[in-house]
Amino acid sequence: MFMFRKTSAPITRSSIFTFVKFLTTGNNFAQGIGGSSNSRSLPNDDYFATIHHISNIVRRDISMERTLNKMRISTIVNSELVYRVLRSCCSCGIECFRFFNWARTHHPNYDPTTLEFEELLKILARTRHWETMWKVANTMKTQNFSISPSVVSFIIEQYGKHGLIGQAVDLFNGLKNFDCPQTTEVYNSLLFALCEVKNFQGAYALIRRMIRKGSVPDKRTYSILVNAWCSAGKMREAQEFLEEMSKKGFNPPVRGRDLLIDGLLHAGYLESAMGLVRKMSKEGFVPDVGTFNCLAEALCKSGQIDFCIDLFRDVCGLGFCPDTETYKIMITMTSKIGRVDEAFRILHRSIEDGHRPFPSLYAPLLKALCRRGQFGDAFSFFADMKVKGHPPNRPVYTMLIKMCGRGGRFIEAANYLVEMTELNLLPMSQSFDMVTDGLKNCGKHDLAKRIEQLEISLRGI
Repeated sequence: MFMFRKTSAPITRSSIFTFVKFLTTGNNFAQGIGGSSNSRSLPNDDYFATIHHISNIVRRDISMERTLNKMRISTIVNSELVYRVLRSCCSCGIECFRFFNWARTHHPNYDPTTLEFEELLKILARTRHWETMWKVANTMKTQNFSISPSVVSFIIEQYGKHGLIGQAVDLFNGLKNFDCPQTTEVYNSLLFALCEVKNFQGAYALIRRMIRKGSVPDKRTYSILVNAWCSAGKMREAQEFLEEMSKKGFNPPVRGRDLLIDGLLHAGYLESAMGLVRKMSKEGFVPDVGTFNCLAEALCKSGQIDFCIDLFRDVCGLGFCPDTETYKIMITMTSKIGRVDEAFRILHRSIEDGHRPFPSLYAPLLKALCRRGQFGDAFSFFADMKVKGHPPNRPVYTMLIKMCGRGGRFIEAANYLVEMTELNLLPMSQSFDMVTDGLKNCGKHDLAKRIEQLEISLRGI
């Protein structure tokens, strides 16, 4: 598997010239998807700039093929380049199809792999070019390429999203023609499509067939149907379905009530979800950590933060085990409304549980302390986190410098600015401007000049 990398290098005439010049030297890019980047003689910035340039041609040029032919890139058209361009142009279905055909027909050395074929199928399905999509699928079949269950699932769900349930069922039933098994993932995609058109009877029949054929329902199987029933206001049917599956021995990976809470949240029934969780806690049961995190985020967005804090205390008293995401949600939430003592209690609990605080955990607390004017406490806490937690990143320093500026603490802001540069974190130009202006206004002209010289040395201006 290879990594994608973004580049900030601008697309310039010189970078394209470098690329074309490189082609004439006889060197080649790494062949295929598995090729090592070390085998490229062209610098990475020029390579990605060229990918970006080709992608713009595919998206915007009416005479795409003629323009691409003029670039004389035949020697480096390979699987990696084609795949990257397809990914870059994923919202342009027919244009991607034309580019793929151009690569195949004009470059005999290019041998398409399953990766490009399947990416093109997904693009065409997403952009609703169904007829062209089937042409590509039939081409794959004639060349003995099989289609993976994940791609089939994606296409079936796209059919469902656009109400084309007949086509989704036909594809599901005809999978043997494409050498693709009817896996649980594929069953789930058809289940999703049926629920999208509110065909609950067909969805329930599909689950019975799934079990009869030997496939085992997973968490998504239950979630799809429960979410759909809850969205349609059919909570009783969802409960009866979960109870029936449990009696048959097909217990969901997550408890039934957690699935119901997720379904209610997904459908927007926050009050019902809150009531169900409140009932669970009174009976001594705790929600699944993923379910609690979803509920906490929903409560935060709706402004019911006090309820969420009380609920967190209750479930922790019952043995609930928060994860790092839980702590992040709760600390951010409590810090934002100024309940700093509560936020510190939650942070200390996370440390006691063995978590090492990372920047997004302690940054909200720093910001809350600065807002309250407790800069001494903020600076002491920040020093403590640098020892006990993960090293602060660029956004944390930027936020702290900004808060120092707002509070008139320009000398401390200057110190943090210098500290950033010592850690090879380049400060924003706005941070330099704010600090130098603030130092000048409070009479610290020598220090302001040193900060200006630091910026000049860093940026080479």
